[in-house]
Amino acid sequence: MPENATEVTAAGIARLAGVGRAAVSNWRRRYADFPQPVGGTGASPSFALSEVEQWLRDQGKLAEVPLRERVWQAVAGHPAGAGRALVHIGCALLLVRDRPTAWLELAGAPDERMAALLPQAMEHVLTARLGPEADGVHTAGAQGPGGVHAAGAQALGDVHTAGSQGPGGVRATGAPHPGGVHGASAPEPARVHAPTAQDLLPSVPLLRAAAELAAGIGAGQAFEFLLGRQLDANPRQYTLTPPQLAELMADLAEPPKDTDRAAREQPVRSVLDPAAGTGALLRAVGGPAALYAQEADPALAALTALRLALAGEGPRRAADGTHRAAPGPTVRTGDTLRADAFPELAADTVLCHPPFNERTWGHDELAYDPRWEYGLPARTESELAWVQHALARLRDGGTAVLLMPPAAASRRSGRRIRAGLLRRGALRAVIALPAGAAPPYGIPLHLWILCKPEPGGRPAADLFLADTAGLSGPAPDASAGPGRPPGGKTPGGGRERIDWPAVRSAVLGAWRDRADAEGVSRVVPVIELLDDDVDLAPARHLPRPASGGGASGLGEVRERLTETLRLTSGLVPPAADPAAPAHRPLTTVGELARAGALFLHSGTAVPGSTAVPVLTEHDVLTGAAPTSLPPAGQEDPGGAAADDPVLLQPGDVVVPVLGGSTTARVVDASTAGSALGRNLQLLRPDPAAVDCWFLAGFLRGTANHRQASSYASTAARLDARRLHLPRMPLAEQQRYGERFRQLAAFEDALRTAGRLGGQLVQGMYDGLADGTVTPG
Repeated sequence: MPENATEVTAAGIARLAGVGRAAVSNWRRRYADFPQPVGGTGASPSFALSEVEQWLRDQGKLAEVPLRERVWQAVAGHPAGAGRALVHIGCALLLVRDRPTAWLELAGAPDERMAALLPQAMEHVLTARLGPEADGVHTAGAQGPGGVHAAGAQALGDVHTAGSQGPGGVRATGAPHPGGVHGASAPEPARVHAPTAQDLLPSVPLLRAAAELAAGIGAGQAFEFLLGRQLDANPRQYTLTPPQLAELMADLAEPPKDTDRAAREQPVRSVLDPAAGTGALLRAVGGPAALYAQEADPALAALTALRLALAGEGPRRAADGTHRAAPGPTVRTGDTLRADAFPELAADTVLCHPPFNERTWGHDELAYDPRWEYGLPARTESELAWVQHALARLRDGGTAVLLMPPAAASRRSGRRIRAGLLRRGALRAVIALPAGAAPPYGIPLHLWILCKPEPGGRPAADLFLADTAGLSGPAPDASAGPGRPPGGKTPGGGRERIDWPAVRSAVLGAWRDRADAEGVSRVVPVIELLDDDVDLAPARHLPRPASGGGASGLGEVRERLTETLRLTSGLVPPAADPAAPAHRPLTTVGELARAGALFLHSGTAVPGSTAVPVLTEHDVLTGAAPTSLPPAGQEDPGGAAADDPVLLQPGDVVVPVLGGSTTARVVDASTAGSALGRNLQLLRPDPAAVDCWFLAGFLRGTANHRQASSYASTAARLDARRLHLPRMPLAEQQRYGERFRQLAAFEDALRTAGRLGGQLVQGMYDGLADGTVTPG
């Protein structure tokens, strides 16, 4: 293999071929001529991309590697690292977009000539977009090729010590503190300098390919795709803000006049993100805006500057007929709390996703900082330091939206600052998000909306509280008991079950109207909150809606329960006739599949990943309808195609493969057309050979499940191929199948009765407790 050849992991091979990772593992086991690993580890080997491409073509599994994948694999395998490759690509794509004629002239030259001419052309567009080099204050040490001069650097993908060079030529002094907080030093401009010809020469083929990708999907989208792949490949290295959450925060800071975010009549004038990260919050700002960002990691700041510049407008035609670049973002590096880069800025809006639980934020050295207008935050209250920093950088009447951990609303160590924010009218809203909205995904984070008080103005007399936990997914199913979610799980728990359109609509509508909505939002007088704890957690002040719809709805619940019990009594199975154990000839599901009597499929879909509802493992276990969530968003134009989901048909039998449950569900007309979810196995019988209810009934046998399950790990795993079935004529199968169908109907009726009974009991308890129901 040639030195520095591009390598690809098993996940990358799966993307190239449009299959899942399991298929790649199978190929490695089944085919002796599959390319051998050339790097990586035993658990995560890497392969030569050229060898993999040739093998896929020889096997007829790949006609041509998609351009987006070829570019990404070249980025991932760049000899100088993916971070530097992305800086080179970002500079080139700015040139492609802002000076397309110059790019075409350069692209026609040989590689060495092109590498020699590119630095000057890149410097021209970088200066036009990000400001002249003279504006920058450089740190000690020489500039690296394509460098960003800054104090303190943690390079993207690698950690570079003092004097080392990071991606794009990042040179730095000082080492980062834990959590990305750097030692006290002056902030520096995140000035991206054009790489040298020597640095660019290995990247020229990559830049040509990136320009070709940009010609199809746009320069901004091309960079978004490649940067997104780099962030996905290093999930533990970055704290990301999901795009749906970023849009919600931007709209809360400056609500649009209508539902079209691109058609705002009053665009944001100046927006600051003091903990910019990858720039997701500033990228979500709609309309023309002056963007200001500060980020502790200079390598990440450089990529953020390029990302925001490419996301902005292209050159605009001036009155004299020339084309001039629109103003680009102003990005600075350094520790925001210790070395504020914008001490004189009075922004219209501040958007911030600060680091959480940071103990080394500068409590001792910043004890007398003038930003602590509402009190010195305790050492454990770094989030309240960020809140006060955001207020200090707002103009009078400006708005800030911060993503906060829920503990910041209730910790006793922060109660005096929270009380001060309420008394001055600076804190206007606390909104609880569903768990899974942003990392850490297991915690229901909060949004704080703040407004800098105007001198002489009257403080707000109330606080808007909202709790969107109940909007995170589909409505509770029929198995939900009183006061608990179905299956013992949090409704909508996890990233896959958040209904972002519902959350967005509810939050924006309630915030604009400042209206009370039962169980969702409430406008609370400040005087009610100023107690000893100053606990601002929305859940404490927003009681859940009464079970059964309150006292007025209990009568209807009782009537439905009575009717359900009447129907259930008619479905009670007749008395069982004891008999000796039957010794029938048996077959297995695997044998039936080999004979063509049924087909097996495994599920891969997750809610929100397809346009159709998804039958999840939870739905099968609880008898609920398939989970229907709006798609999470249109796939990136450069994104890889996902595997086509398995769509259900009437008569299919679905069984969970994890947990040891003896459940089997027959798909009916109301469930048909849904996609098969993860951890589910579908058995599609031939109606001329196997009755579906007969199949489902015998699959539910406890002994049958036990002998077909593996107990090698903490959770039992079912191998559907090992399940036993008795050999019977079709007519006899249908006789058994009818009895199994009746049992399933009885089970559904019991489930419905249990749900209604739970609602009635809990509703009576609630009504008696709050006085809406009398005991007589």
